[in-house]
Amino acid sequence: MWFAKEIRAVRERDPASRSTIEAILTSPGLHAIALHRAAHWLWRRGLFLPGRLVSHLNRAVTGVEIHPGARIGRGVFIDHGMGVVIGETASVGDNVTMYQGVTLGGTGKQRGKRHPTVEDDAVIGVGASVLGAVTVGEGARVGAGSVVLKDVPPHTTAVGLPARAVSWRDPASGEMRRLEHLPDPDRDSMLSMMQRIEELEGRVRELECERADCEPVVTSR
Repeated sequence: MWFAKEIRAVRERDPASRSTIEAILTSPGLHAIALHRAAHWLWRRGLFLPGRLVSHLNRAVTGVEIHPGARIGRGVFIDHGMGVVIGETASVGDNVTMYQGVTLGGTGKQRGKRHPTVEDDAVIGVGASVLGAVTVGEGARVGAGSVVLKDVPPHTTAVGLPARAVSWRDPASGEMRRLEHLPDPDRDSMLSMMQRIEELEGRVRELECERADCEPVVTSR
């Protein structure tokens, strides 16, 4: 059956999918991949304008923009799909999962390979951007909202702006090993604010002592 792996991926990875017929009729990610297959077939045969037109139709119908030159593997699951952009020289392996708002884009107007390679079984979270000719390794995970500017090793989780590796999963045992603590912007902002308050309080005490002709009190930091 055509798209059997893609339909199975929807059924297995989308908890909202209740039946195969529902997946076929209502999954925009599945529709986007089907239309891309047609656009890519035309593109590979030198029918560039028809390929771009099918790609444009795909964008209008599903909200997913996939350049007809991009290579998409089997069993790929695009959840919701809206806002996903995949560039011309991007390569997506088998059984990859991408969520809405994902961008596999370039970083300039250079020629040749300028878009990412996403290897088998990788997961790219909501709103993540993978930019340039970088590689997201097999089984790797990119956190929601992250911006990937360099390679993500296989079976590694990367998060942040720019993304950095925070954990690694043993593919044999499934055991997770933390590489570093997850970033906490709220905590960092609070610490910075407290340090600044201490500095200002110290300065106020110095000014008061200058007026009162006394020794300033040094605060601990």
